[in-house]
Amino acid sequence: MRKYILTRVGQIIITLLIFQVLMFLLLNQMPGDVTNRMFSNPKIPPEVRERTRVALGLDDPPLVQFGRWMRNFYTGDLGISFSEYPRPVTEILIERIPRTLVLFMAATIVQFVVGFHAGRVLAWQRGGVYEYGTTITGVVLFTIFTPWFGLIMLFIFAVQLGWLPLGSFITPELWSDIQLPGLAENFSKANYIFNRLIVSATIALVLWVALLLATRRLSAYQRRRFLALGTLIVIAGLVAYWILTGFSPLATDIIRHMALPVLVLTLVGFGGTMLTMRTTMLDTLREDYIQTARAKGLPENVVRDRHAARNALLPVFTGLIIGLPFVISGGIITERIFSWPGMGTTLLTATLAEDIPLVMGTFSFIGVLALLAHLVADITYAFLDPRIRYG
Repeated sequence: MRKYILTRVGQIIITLLIFQVLMFLLLNQMPGDVTNRMFSNPKIPPEVRERTRVALGLDDPPLVQFGRWMRNFYTGDLGISFSEYPRPVTEILIERIPRTLVLFMAATIVQFVVGFHAGRVLAWQRGGVYEYGTTITGVVLFTIFTPWFGLIMLFIFAVQLGWLPLGSFITPELWSDIQLPGLAENFSKANYIFNRLIVSATIALVLWVALLLATRRLSAYQRRRFLALGTLIVIAGLVAYWILTGFSPLATDIIRHMALPVLVLTLVGFGGTMLTMRTTMLDTLREDYIQTARAKGLPENVVRDRHAARNALLPVFTGLIIGLPFVISGGIITERIFSWPGMGTTLLTATLAEDIPLVMGTFSFIGVLALLAHLVADITYAFLDPRIRYG
């Protein structure tokens, strides 16, 4: 295993270098540069634009620019953003990544859990209204045009019913009336509350997972009762914390803005997960070891969950792990539809503004996570399937 991991790490480094070279070449071929947007006013003297190009290093040959950026990247410096000068690229990523991560991770986890269980049941209980209805729903959601679907959901829930806001990150009118100690700007207040939301939700998730592990040796009936009671206690504690802090209206406002994009992403992703799980589960049920498990007299739920579903999970789990890094990039279309200020919006605006340091830094970060995700998926295979071994 150690030899395999070292070999894969070497492959990751080489692949990342090739990826960065190709990315810089594509960005460098774009006509013009960021100073065209900065000094679009014809009244600005040309020498001001030239001095700015020199200050940003845009007058250097492409090879020099790339070498300087690579040296900075591998020393932990992603440079200064051109379009948001003089903010460092690292600062922008730290601000935007959590927003996209929470939005898309919430949708990814929900659609994975629901799709996994729905696909498992569909493959096990063939025929009937449930199978046909769920399969048709999954196919429709899997093939639906996401921008159109997002706009329809906005029209129904935000325009017609008025249950949820049209988009964006916060409601400025609500936040302008509330002052937080040491934080004067609305955006800073939003980041402060949003980060506290992430921390509190993470603590609640850890407590719930601990409860899940602590009750695994109980009977099915006792476990359901303890899980239901424990879940209610965790949720009640989370709500009580925000009420006691006095920031519950602000936290609720952010959650309301997140609800619609999370719902859209969950519904769109559910179809693919469910159909993949159903297909792999049907193939697994034809294996000889499933028949052997039944011949031993094992209960049907044990055969389904511990033998069939566990092995059918591999392709679904691979898709989840490999897809997680691309969650960081954000859905450009989805974030634009809901005006969510995350990585998708950042990438689009940086590309249009020809902000090479921000685009290079963002894609490099995503590339590293994608390559590491492949490595994690390969290693996890050995734990999920005992037939897989690495030399």
